[in-house]
Amino acid sequence: MKWITAWRRRPWAGYAVVLAALAIIGVAYAGVSPRTDRAQAAAAAASDQDVAKGKQLFNQACSSCHGANAEGTKNAPSLLGVGAASVDFQVSTGRMPAMNLGAQIPRKKPVFNEEQTRQLAAYIASLGGGPAVPSKDQVNPDTGDAAMGGKLFRANCAQCHNFAGSGGALTGGKYAPPLDKATPQQIYEAMLTGPQAMPVFNDTTLTPAQKRAIIAYVTQTRDEPNPGGNGLGRIGPVAEGLTGWLLGLGLIIIAAMWITARKPKKKHNV
Repeated sequence: MKWITAWRRRPWAGYAVVLAALAIIGVAYAGVSPRTDRAQAAAAAASDQDVAKGKQLFNQACSSCHGANAEGTKNAPSLLGVGAASVDFQVSTGRMPAMNLGAQIPRKKPVFNEEQTRQLAAYIASLGGGPAVPSKDQVNPDTGDAAMGGKLFRANCAQCHNFAGSGGALTGGKYAPPLDKATPQQIYEAMLTGPQAMPVFNDTTLTPAQKRAIIAYVTQTRDEPNPGGNGLGRIGPVAEGLTGWLLGLGLIIIAAMWITARKPKKKHNV
């Protein structure tokens, strides 16, 4: 051990330690860096492949309405800058490609599967701008505050979608669709992009945590039972009471008319 002590006392010993440390760090980085580069290259290749396949799908199914370069036509709006989230919402809910153009495009069975939807979204996103598809953590209703979500939903959404998310009529043949079939991701994307007549709730209007709270409220509310029996679409207590009153009163009137209409049988003398 004496030679180590003697070596440490030499004037160049400190420089030798620094050089050795740099050499060790360089070797460690060289061992890790190729893997990182390969992972990044693979991700870039996958993204480029999605964009290329998405462009093919777009040319086949979307360009006739939205234009060859997604610039829009007189029949359909431009898709430049709408982002991947808008495409994912419209395609995953079956609203696009649209079979018939009208005041409101209804939800239907999707034409494209999840992989094709991702590819279409990647292509439109490559054209620039727009919000990205939210991650699973962003849309997880288990991490949302349902109580706060109820307050936010009643303040911002219930006027159109009904307090229980059952939907409702709007002007000009439009309507707010029911939310019973919407997934948490689709609800988040709708708030983020404002499809059709719906306003945009960006992150400055409703924070990601508030959006997640609304999702928690919607998913919790639609799973709740109806203790009074049939919920009648949960369109509200006034409509439900009116239905019950008219139906019940109507049955009573019909029963009274049926009873009074019966003629008593005549008694025959033997």
